[in-house]
Amino acid sequence: MTITAHLRPRLRLRRTTRPERATARWWGNVRSGRMQQTLAVATAASALPLGIEIYFEHFRGSFGDKWMWTPVWLSPALTAAGLAGVRSERVARTWLPALSALYCLDGVIGMITHVRGVARKPGGFREPLYNIVMGPPLLAPGSLALVGGMGLAAAALGRER
Repeated sequence: MTITAHLRPRLRLRRTTRPERATARWWGNVRSGRMQQTLAVATAASALPLGIEIYFEHFRGSFGDKWMWTPVWLSPALTAAGLAGVRSERVARTWLPALSALYCLDGVIGMITHVRGVARKPGGFREPLYNIVMGPPLLAPGSLALVGGMGLAAAALGRER
């Protein structure tokens, strides 16, 4: 044995812990495009609080239009479909994309109606400092479109291993 070999520290191989293995497996799934369960749970976790927030904002607007109820009704349904999609691949490929497409479409329609709502206020877009701030938020319905798109992506991607 040489002197340098004697002074060299011994390399110990550390065993990986369960969370480290789970994290490595998750990143492997992400790299290979298998994120169905992850996006389904993210959709479910996003839809319900968004629906509650929309309820309070539309309540503040006195639900002046009957279509203001659609995101409030769709949010619990999308949450249930997202949670069921975590457990069942069949639900993730059927119900989740159907409800996500409705949610996404509702967001696009909401953006159009919010723009029309600001335009209908006295002064319309000629008074932007008042009407954009005090009128319906222009881009808020876009969050519905994003959450719906997340659910659609969950259906398109592969199931985690």
